[in-house]
Amino acid sequence: MSETASQNLPRCGFVALIGAPNAGKSTLLNQMVGGKVAIVTHKVQTTRARLRGITSEGVSQLVFVDTPGIFQPRRKLDEAMVEAAWTGATDADVTVLLVDARTGLTEDVAAILKKLRHLTKPAVLVLNKTDIAERAALLELAETLNAQVPFGMTFMISAETGDGVGDLKAYLAERMPHSPWLYPDDQMADVPLRQMAAEITREKVLLRLHEEIPYASTVETEQWKELRDGSVRIEQVLFVERESQRKIALGKGGQTIKAIGKAAREELQELLGIKVHLFLFVKVRRKWGQDPERFEQIGLDFPKA
Repeated sequence: MSETASQNLPRCGFVALIGAPNAGKSTLLNQMVGGKVAIVTHKVQTTRARLRGITSEGVSQLVFVDTPGIFQPRRKLDEAMVEAAWTGATDADVTVLLVDARTGLTEDVAAILKKLRHLTKPAVLVLNKTDIAERAALLELAETLNAQVPFGMTFMISAETGDGVGDLKAYLAERMPHSPWLYPDDQMADVPLRQMAAEITREKVLLRLHEEIPYASTVETEQWKELRDGSVRIEQVLFVERESQRKIALGKGGQTIKAIGKAAREELQELLGIKVHLFLFVKVRRKWGQDPERFEQIGLDFPKA
């Protein structure tokens, strides 16, 4: 087969996005696929489970695996999130390490670099938020990180504005293996609608509630029913760990949970293109973070030890 013919063959592969919490992985994923498939907030540990975002570049289909931020785990949920991130990196054709250019070489980043040295697949370094970082500091950071891991290439981008993202996407597309595409060319994500709906609501919880509550809570879609008029009825439960947290989540006269539900419903209607009837309840489930069934609902494997 000629080189030209080979270049026209379809390519398809997996790209793992890894990094410390709040590095901007979900923002980058949304930029790559050209739409919102991952929830984004200013709070750490927004992403909990692996999420696949799908896009194409020329003859290549790229399946991005947005992983939870890698950090020092303290709870079972933390352990499962970190394990999910490293599994995504191990299984991928290319691993992208995203580093917040403002914070640089933190303890979390140093720990990731240590494990990255043992990966056999290609790795790419991406310095994010370069639009608000000094050029000299960026070059020094890139040199420091490349001295620890032999990255195939280094990119400087702003996931927020999209600056530099196109070059990164083109580079990754060229490195995907020859393979038929796994998904239709108009599909942006590989996640059940029930789970995506739960994630959208959890994003609104993260944005509305503060202190420990967002991290001590989870959202599950318990019912999804398509109605005769073309609309959909969705019932969800926001689980918290203590009665005091339930009262805060509800708010005075139920105003807080109503605001969360309204914001989630509006985004779901925009996503689905149909009328959504969202019913959101708050329940106490003590130690839900120790329950294997809850982990399965989130899309995580419960730690064995």
